[in-house]
Amino acid sequence: LVDLDCAGVCGGDLVIDECGECGGNGVDPGECDCAGNILDCNDECGGLAIVDECGVCEGDGSECTVFLSLSVSDSTGIMSVNMSNAMDVAGFQFNISNVLINSVVGGSGLDNGFTVSAGESGTIVGFSLQGNSIPPGNSALVELDITPLWDESCISDVVLSDLLAGPIAFQVDDCVALDFTVLNGCMDMNACNYNQNANQDDGSCYYP
Repeated sequence: LVDLDCAGVCGGDLVIDECGECGGNGVDPGECDCAGNILDCNDECGGLAIVDECGVCEGDGSECTVFLSLSVSDSTGIMSVNMSNAMDVAGFQFNISNVLINSVVGGSGLDNGFTVSAGESGTIVGFSLQGNSIPPGNSALVELDITPLWDESCISDVVLSDLLAGPIAFQVDDCVALDFTVLNGCMDMNACNYNQNANQDDGSCYYP
């Protein structure tokens, strides 16, 4: 007695595959089920877990990203540039806007033997001639004695390097408010309504 195969052919050799298809090839290469799903990074078929930019399954990017933020002490007026880093940091440079930097008074940079220089214009540079690095942690990278020049300050132009002088990815938090009062008024000394106390020209000047 000769049997029919799944296609109804007498003596045929077609069979139904694991996906219920007569003569089919089953689950396609690279897929994990008959619906075309693939394994996620947790080896779950059809799962949604993905690998972040640091190569970590379901990671949030923090393992290869440095997070920077500003804060100012209400009691002392000292500005802190705070750093959260999951890796060693071997060098840093950035700019802080709207402040006159009087001096660098502390921070993990100095604590780890870095040379930290601060330009009056707000540029901060830190490095180590001995090859030191700042270990993983969450603390003030630099602490600054400042004179506010405006009512907020921001971090920009960030460059961070690892032990091999390679770049490190970073994220910068929002600007921080400064203890500075903005006074609108006419700032042209030749105007009739010149205001010597104004620090922001509001376009109100008028002339003889």
